[in-house]
Amino acid sequence: MDLNHLDHLAVWPIRNFRRMRIYLAPVSLVIALLLWEALVRMAGFPPFILPGPGLVWSRFGQLVADGSLFRHSLVTLQEVLSGLAVGVSAATLLGYLLARAPAMERLLAPYVVASQSVPVVAIAPLLVIWFGPGLFSKVLICALIVFFPVLVNTVVGLRSVPEELLDLMRSLQATRWQTAAYLQVPAALPVFLGGLRIGATLSVIGAVVGEFVGADRGLGFLINVGRGQYDTALVFVAVFTLVTLALGLYGIVVFIERRLLSWQQRSD
Repeated sequence: MDLNHLDHLAVWPIRNFRRMRIYLAPVSLVIALLLWEALVRMAGFPPFILPGPGLVWSRFGQLVADGSLFRHSLVTLQEVLSGLAVGVSAATLLGYLLARAPAMERLLAPYVVASQSVPVVAIAPLLVIWFGPGLFSKVLICALIVFFPVLVNTVVGLRSVPEELLDLMRSLQATRWQTAAYLQVPAALPVFLGGLRIGATLSVIGAVVGEFVGADRGLGFLINVGRGQYDTALVFVAVFTLVTLALGLYGIVVFIERRLLSWQQRSD
């Protein structure tokens, strides 16, 4: 048998699997919606307990038509992006210092770890009281919830650089800036971006927690309104919008990761 024909037979299942994987998410979503609708109809739940997909879609159309969903989503997105920027910047800077100075890590690590034993939900009311119910308190809550995973991954990534490569850079008389730019940062990027994935999704949680405590706008505010009015369809719309927002941020980080780490050889 022709070897080219054998190669084609070997590659054919892999190509088919890749094509099927594209349709996996839409098909699973349709199945979930059908099961949801069947559950509502068979159990006879009232709309304030569990609305059907049609009712949620209708409520979504109303919120889009009057522009309220866009306004509240924009507020939450602003809080998320600002908190993510502040938290990632602070965590990256402190992580680099801790990775470079073990003595500083021994001094600060107990306090950093101890701070994570207190849930952000518990201190969010204090932050709103101290800094007011405006944008700053929400950004601070997002930054706090993003800070720790990015910090840990930054330290781990920087310390994963092989000592032999560091010795090579010293033998080439590279400056500290050159060592960081050409060796440490590229080597730490895979681990750092893994932490950024986690931070991007957690930042959405931070914004919603802050809006739960005190806010007059945002998706968390919409959830509070829906809960108070027993408008469960409104709650579902706000929750699905938050999920979409988190998935979008996660996808952006994945896209950045693929562009920055294109030099790596990856197996599918």
